[in-house]
Formats: sequence, structure tokens, C-alpha cells
Amino acid sequence: MGHSFLTLPPLSLYIHIPWCVKKCPYCDFNSHTFESLPEKEYLSALIADLNHDLPYIQNREIISIFFGGGTPSVLSAEFYHELLLYLREHVNLSESLEVTLEANPNSSESDRFHGYLKAGINRLSIGVQSFQPHYLNTLGRAHTEKEAHQAIEMAKSAGFSQFNIDLMYGLPNQSIEEAMLDLKTALSFSPTHLSWYQLTIEPNTYFYRYPPKDLPIEDTIIEMEEAGYLLLEKGDLGRYEVSAYAKEQSQARHNLNYWQFGDYLGIGAGAHSKITLLETDNIIRFSKTRMPKDYLSAVTKLNLNSNNTSNPFALAKEIVSPELRSGEFLMNALRLKAGFDVRLFKERTGISLETIWPQLQYFSTQNLIEYDGHILKATERGYTLLNSLLGAFLDIPSN
Repeated sequence: MGHSFLTLPPLSLYIHIPWCVKKCPYCDFNSHTFESLPEKEYLSALIADLNHDLPYIQNREIISIFFGGGTPSVLSAEFYHELLLYLREHVNLSESLEVTLEANPNSSESDRFHGYLKAGINRLSIGVQSFQPHYLNTLGRAHTEKEAHQAIEMAKSAGFSQFNIDLMYGLPNQSIEEAMLDLKTALSFSPTHLSWYQLTIEPNTYFYRYPPKDLPIEDTIIEMEEAGYLLLEKGDLGRYEVSAYAKEQSQARHNLNYWQFGDYLGIGAGAHSKITLLETDNIIRFSKTRMPKDYLSAVTKLNLNSNNTSNPFALAKEIVSPELRSGEFLMNALRLKAGFDVRLFKERTGISLETIWPQLQYFSTQNLIEYDGHILKATERGYTLLNSLLGAFLDIPSN
């Protein structure tokens, strides 16, 4: 492969909370229902997991923390207070740290918003999905329309200046007007960020085994998207990624780092990591054991074998080969509306852009990407055909 240009990218921390009140039929995330929550045990496990991984990140600055799930808001504010306190003492956190927590609008969870802010969480992502009762029912959501409204108001009154609303479209029997009604309702709360994405049927979900009937046809989906983009453009939320809209200063720093092929350390059951190691000129990925009970029992194994250097939380580890890096970088970075500075490609993959020059020229002649000597991005046409474009890039071999 020749000379590597790898440099250290920004670093984020992802913390997975694997529990939910109920499992949604469309969800393929690592989430599990519970009878009681082992908060103290999970806190101890997360700390042990983090300590085991500290050599990977040494004293690198962490720019963002994201609590994902599952449903992180099923855990108490005290849990996050203690965990963030530990992190402040043991890792190098940025002064402008963004700390996001995914929350559901169930009233019992919304009651904790004040405590979350006090604990150091400064951004909430509220999983509404729809404001319409029959769609909440179809999607198996555990909250009501009223609770969705109340949760957003509670987030604002608690003092969250940054909050995201998660919405879905392309629901069974959904009309364009109904999809727009959800968007208009969300916009009436003046969120700083909106995630608006199509319902997709993923393997290993209830919907995959029992597909919902009457999903909108592709032409309706396209019309829905066009109407949605027009509606959102009239507001002050700009589209900066395929499914993400934000006010100028409110783009999700954690997600941006992910899309720009930054590094992230993942702790918690089923969490994934991507870390750049300059000393070996490698990029590695690794994941943690998925089942909460196995993850929790790893702490016991660690205590019994304190001299053992192998990680009892680990599930799998791989080196990301140079052949895969270019495709993976483009898969993420071309999702950004503004594209990317081509210097990032070289710095974060360790590969020269020249190695994929023939492919770039081909996609350019097809009017799918544009390049001005500095910024590479999908054209308007390329953005509408993004899945095909990204699929083609994944097949790119690297010299």
C-alpha cells in the first residue's frame, strides 16, 4: 500500500444502555425488556469495561458522549451523575463536551429530565416517532400522543437548550398529509434538531417475521420526502445529513464525528468501537458481549482473574484493512449534504485519494458527485440516488 497518511481523528465515547420498557416491532438494536434494573451492577460493569479499554485511548480528548439504547431514560439521574463524575475524573473530556441521552416520552421517564441536566447531560434526543395515536399503536410505542407533547415541554422547561425529536415516515397506510402533520407538530415545538427517517423492515425484528400490510409504495415515499424537504426548508432547520436537520449551531457533534470517520470508544452491552492506532498504522474495530446478563457476569470473571489481560467484555475484534477503509469512509461522509474536505480522506483512511480516482471520475461524469479541488460531495441527483452510489463505492478496491 506504500506510505500511510493516518492521523488521529477526534474521539467520541458511546455508552450502550440495553434495556427498554417494551421492544418495538421495527427495532433491530440490542435492546431487552426487564423486570428490574440492575443499575448499580451495570454502573460497576461500565466502569470496569472502560478501565480495560483506557490503553486504547490513552489521554486523548473526548469531544462527545452519547448514551444510546435501548432506552437510556429508564435509568435514574443518579446513575448518570455517578458515571459522569467517574468519567470527569478518569478521562480527558473536552471543555465543550456534548453529552446526549436518548429518551422516550413515557411520563415516568420525562420526570427525570431535570436530574439528567444536573448530572451533566446537555442534549436530549426524544424518540417520538409519531404524534398520531393509531401510528403509535402500529409502531408498538409505549407512550401516548399526550405524553409526547408533555415530554418535549418538560425537556424545554428543564432547561435543555439542545434537543432532538425523532420521527418516522413511510408508515403503514400513511398519507402524505399525515406525514406532514407529524412534521408540523414537531416543528411547532421549535426543536434545535430533527431526525426524520423512513420506516425500514430490518432482519431479526417482529416486522420482519410479520411484515406490516399496506406500506406506502415508492412513488408515495418520494412524494412524502419532497413535501417534507419543502416544509423543513421553510423553517430554520437545515438538512445536513440524509435523515438529519438542525439549526446552524445544533448539528449533532457525536453523529458528525461518526459520519466523518472519526474514532469512537464503545462501552456497554453490545457496544462497538473504532479506534486509530498510529503506532501500528492500523484502524481496529471491536465489540462487546451483547446479552446484559453475560455482560454483567464479565465483571465477576474480571474480579476472579484480576491478573488476566484478556478482556472478558470483548466479543469480536478486527483490523480494518486498507481495502475496506476507502469504501467505509465514503459510505459515511457522502451522507453529509456538505460532503467532506478531501484532506480528511487521506488523514482518516491513511490512503491517497488518487487510489480511487478512476471511480471518482466515472461518478462525476454520471453527475452523481462533484469535486471543486477541495470538497467532494454528492450532487442533488447523487443525493437522491445515494444508496446506489454508496453501494457502488463499497466495491472500490484500494491500491
